[in-house]
Amino acid sequence: MLELLLLVVVAALVFDFINGFHDAANAIATSVATGVMTIGRAVVVSGIFNFFGALAGTAVAGFIASGIADPNNPLIVTQAVVLAALIGASIWNLLTWWWGLPSSSSHALVGGICGAVIAHASWSDVQWAGVAKKVLIPLVVSPLVGFLAALILMIACMWIFRRTRPALVNGGAKVMQLVSACTLSFAHGMNDAQKVMGVITMALVAWMAGQGLAPLVTDRADDAARTAHAQAIQGSQAPAFVKDHHALLLPTAHTTKDGKLRNDVPLWVVLSCATAMCLGTMAGGRRIIRTMGTKISRLQPLQGFAAQTAGTGTIMAASVLGMPVSTTHCITASVLGAGTSRGLASVRWGVAGRILIAWVLTLPASAAMAWSSMLVLRWWLGPGH
Repeated sequence: MLELLLLVVVAALVFDFINGFHDAANAIATSVATGVMTIGRAVVVSGIFNFFGALAGTAVAGFIASGIADPNNPLIVTQAVVLAALIGASIWNLLTWWWGLPSSSSHALVGGICGAVIAHASWSDVQWAGVAKKVLIPLVVSPLVGFLAALILMIACMWIFRRTRPALVNGGAKVMQLVSACTLSFAHGMNDAQKVMGVITMALVAWMAGQGLAPLVTDRADDAARTAHAQAIQGSQAPAFVKDHHALLLPTAHTTKDGKLRNDVPLWVVLSCATAMCLGTMAGGRRIIRTMGTKISRLQPLQGFAAQTAGTGTIMAASVLGMPVSTTHCITASVLGAGTSRGLASVRWGVAGRILIAWVLTLPASAAMAWSSMLVLRWWLGPGH
């Protein structure tokens, strides 16, 4: 059903927009809190760098599209499954935004996909080994890496600048923090926007499967295979516009090093997700900025630089490895690490505990909301969806 596919694409871009203003605060909160930028200027700068970061790769998108459930099997992944996942993740994102808690949009989306697949198919149809490797293990490791990297970097900076006048250190740190805020926003777009690219690609592949089509495996295809694939599309019930522009609109696939098929993201999906993330970022997120920038620990510019740099490195490394880590987790842990450099008493551990509870609840809560949404959609659309 093409109408349902269009609804899923719109819902995915709305989620991307929500993700932008929900998680933008994580990238710019420390810069705002230390006085390096005003909120208005920060969200514009962050939005621009989020856009370019979203264009930097598709490794994470490939995992979301193919690594949680098999989108080529219409018995497992349907348009309704993808829509239910987006609804569940969006509800959780909006609730935590309203509460001012920097929860993970990434894990909300993964939890939403898992919950929707379980409701539609079964528990065993989720690829739990891939989820554990790419999501659960990084969920624990990435905050620890961010915390330690920020703590070590801050201690190194304190030692390097120990004989420098404080006013000079603060001035230089503000310049460094401005640069690190830009790189952190780039890293945020590089990881987070890709997740929605993966969801839209999953929806496209599921729609193709419903038409009896499969993405062309580009690294295995010769001229005859390409011709046969084009003929199959022309002979399907796809709309004329899709038939005429299938090379631009529909995803292809390639073979990974371990012999598995990984779906590729069409260019129009990359550009639309990058734009939605950019616009959402510019919409801001003042509630979470207050939590991240002032309630966890009062940061000086040098500490803000250390936190943002550590968060950037952690997120970029995960993006290259195709791991959908949480910008929220990484930068929050980095803020804690930078704050701890002044002693444990400088961190408000009660606020940190509330954030930790939101982290733990995100996967199961978004899964439960997506599971419920799937039941409602099945009642509304009929059991075949």
